[in-house]
Amino acid sequence: MSARQLDEKSYQQFRMFLEQQCGIVLGDNKQYLVKSRLAPLMSKFDVNSLGDLVNRTLSPIERQLRAAVIDAMTTNETLWFRDEYPFALLQNKLLPELSTKRAQLKIWSAASSSGQEPYSIAMSMLEYQQKNPGKLSSGAQIVGTDISETMLEHCKYGHYDSLAIARGLSASRKQQFFEPGDNGMLKLKDNVKRMVNFRHLNLLNSYSLMGRFDIVFCRNVLIYFSPEIKRKIIAQIHELLNENGYLFLGASESLSGLSDDFNMIRCNPGIIYQKK
Repeated sequence: MSARQLDEKSYQQFRMFLEQQCGIVLGDNKQYLVKSRLAPLMSKFDVNSLGDLVNRTLSPIERQLRAAVIDAMTTNETLWFRDEYPFALLQNKLLPELSTKRAQLKIWSAASSSGQEPYSIAMSMLEYQQKNPGKLSSGAQIVGTDISETMLEHCKYGHYDSLAIARGLSASRKQQFFEPGDNGMLKLKDNVKRMVNFRHLNLLNSYSLMGRFDIVFCRNVLIYFSPEIKRKIIAQIHELLNENGYLFLGASESLSGLSDDFNMIRCNPGIIYQKK
């Protein structure tokens, strides 16, 4: 067997580890995915084979390796203003409605990855305030969370290369919200960065220290979890939402069979869920 191949026993052990640690459910015959994500770690941690890497990962004392493995398996590509309609709904429906009730909103991006979603929310807020002077005068407290410490550091730094910038960001927003950074990169302007606070959170754990929110973006993350974990996550989100608060899911996700605690609102395009 090649050093970069994984036998069935090691694969099954790794599947159990990943589900226990972060809730991600790997299907059958996904060894190729594990190989592509973990192979770059072999030289970094001086491991001769993928099987040895997995075996070391199973040891509780290998904290640094475990963190790197979870980072590798949970980091996903994202883009600015993904799917567009959630941010249009935010500006055109939710912000006008909620601005009549309070001067400041609390918004949670529950899987912030490299920061594009929470920063897109911040840009949407700034654009709304520019068009509606005096509304939401205290702005928003936006919290971005992720399981990956590496991604969180990237988010806080707020620098992006040309490839990342090109994914979903219009020329006008690029000019308005970015400025030149180091090594040819672009960096977010301070008025965008200071709107977002990034925190580490494993969605399998308690959300009791998160506070309460008016809007939660939990997009394109439930698809990786088992139905039982999905139900637990949705129940916890329901608890921390303020009265009549809103939940955004990914375009391919729904609450069908998971929760009866939300009203589904069709918005054409898109769907949002409102707490009952």
